[in-house]
Parts: sequence; structure tokens; C-alpha cells
Amino acid sequence: MALVSVVIPLYNEIDNVSPLCTALSNALGDTDAEVIIVDDGSRDGSAAALDREAEARGPRFKVIHLQRNFGQTAAMQAGIDAALGEVIVTLDGDLQNDPEDILPLARRLLDENLDVVAGWRKNRQDGLLLRRMPSRIANHLIRRLTGVYLHDYGCTLKAYRASVIKGVRLYGEMHRFIPAWLSTLTYTDRIVEVPVRHHPRRAGHSKYGITRTFRVLVDLLFVKFFLGYSQRPMHFFGVIGLILLSSGSAMLLYLFIDKFGFGAEISGRPMLIAGVLFFLAGLQFLNTGILGEMLVRVYHESQDKKTYVVRHTVHLDPPA
Repeated sequence: MALVSVVIPLYNEIDNVSPLCTALSNALGDTDAEVIIVDDGSRDGSAAALDREAEARGPRFKVIHLQRNFGQTAAMQAGIDAALGEVIVTLDGDLQNDPEDILPLARRLLDENLDVVAGWRKNRQDGLLLRRMPSRIANHLIRRLTGVYLHDYGCTLKAYRASVIKGVRLYGEMHRFIPAWLSTLTYTDRIVEVPVRHHPRRAGHSKYGITRTFRVLVDLLFVKFFLGYSQRPMHFFGVIGLILLSSGSAMLLYLFIDKFGFGAEISGRPMLIAGVLFFLAGLQFLNTGILGEMLVRVYHESQDKKTYVVRHTVHLDPPA
């Protein structure tokens, strides 16, 4: 099997560090794999425990210590940036994800030439009211708005083709939307979902509560916009601008004819104010669309960001 990189963001999991590393060693065996654990600014002794485990288990275990707690998405991005494998598998550090599922997910991705194999916690071992019900609502909304139909967006256990996952940058709380992000770089039929094991939390405390549902909803609005219009913002702002501009122009034209054709008094009519507001708002939306188009081009050209991803080539050196 090609080299597999296992990326695990971890924050304040002192009681799970040693069992996690043991489980990873047992699950990976002699496979050509590396483990990258990203300590997201832990304050409970997890950092020192990770260093001890890495020293004892050899070079395949790598630890990245972040300066402070930047959040799960940033920690995951740090691990992905450091990963060397052809396949990158992510999972949580609380041992609710089972390390025994790592290699089956990676094998299926390679055997079936997929780009994402997502875990589905079909028998999820979490509380119904505070964890499972909000998750079901969020998953339903994400499926409807993104068009990527997965049962369990919140499951961190996923296998990615490195050439694809490294083509996106993760910000904010966007780690749960990675399959949706990747749908801009690959076909959705190369994104599949398989049931995986899920265990009750054995030690430590969950870092998530009911409040994360609201953050998911806010992030989802941005994801929806990004998926549809990140490369063509004028199509979003321009359509709104043209509708407003046309409506305002029609109102003002009607008032112009009414005033100078029939001598009607228009100074106190609400339509005059609405027409002016619609006209100016339409111009503003069009200007925003133009600025958005310019910023997209500046962003891609200044950072040499490509608008495509090369899967493989035949008799051609891969692009630098």
C-alpha cells in the first residue's frame, strides 16, 4: 500500500494519549504509514505525554505543537500540510473513532480510485438530545445546500487522496465541510461513505456542546456561497444588482411619465423613494460583483493558485 498519513488534532486529552498511541500502533502494524498528532495548545499535560510517546515509538510518530489553541480546523490543516502520504486519514484523538478502521478506508480509496472515503457513525455512541439530534439537523441542511449526500459530516474519520485534500485551505470551523469543499475539485461519485465503528468516550470531556450548532449554520451559509460563486462572484452579485436596478429603473420611468405626461405630483410618493433606493442598491451590487471578480483574479495570480487539480499524467512530467 502507498504511504498513509494519519492526522489527529488533539486538545487536552491527557488520559487518552497513551491508549490512543497504543491503538494506532496495533492498527497500523508494519504498514508503511506515518502518524502526525497535532497538539492544539493543550494545557493539561498532553503535550509532554505526546513527546514521551513519540520518543518511545520511533520516527513514524510525529508530533506538532501549536503555539496556542487555534481550533480543530487549524490543527487539522497543520497536520495535512506536514503529511507526506498519498492517502491522508483524519480522526479524532478521543478514541471514539476506532483506529482499526484506518487501513480499510485507505484501501478502499486506493482500490476503487476514489478521492474521499468518509466514515459514517451509523451506531453513534453519544447523547441523543445534545449530540445526535443537532447533528442530524445539521447534516440534513448540509446535504440539501451542498448537494453532497453524506449521512455524517461530523465524523472526523475520513480518508482523502492527498493530491486533492492539499488543494483546499481550511479556515474557521470548516473541517466538517471538507467533502463539500472537495466537490469543487472532484466528482461527487468519487466521494463515498462507509459505516465505521464508534465508541463511547472513555476518558476526558467533549469539547463540543449545543452552541456549535449555531456556528455550523453560519459556516454553512459561507460554504454555500463558496461552492456556487467563489470563481464567479459576479454571477451572484450581478444577478441581484440587475434585478434591483431594473426594478428601480422601472419605478422611476413610471414616475417620470406620470409626472411629465399627466402632471401628477410625485414628490411625496413612496414609490419615488423605493425607486431611488432600488436603483442605487442595484448599482452597489454590480460594483461589488466587479470588485469580487477583480479580487478573485488577484488572489489566484498573486499566489499562483491554480483553478484545477491534476489527477495524473501519461508521458508528461507533472506540473510544478
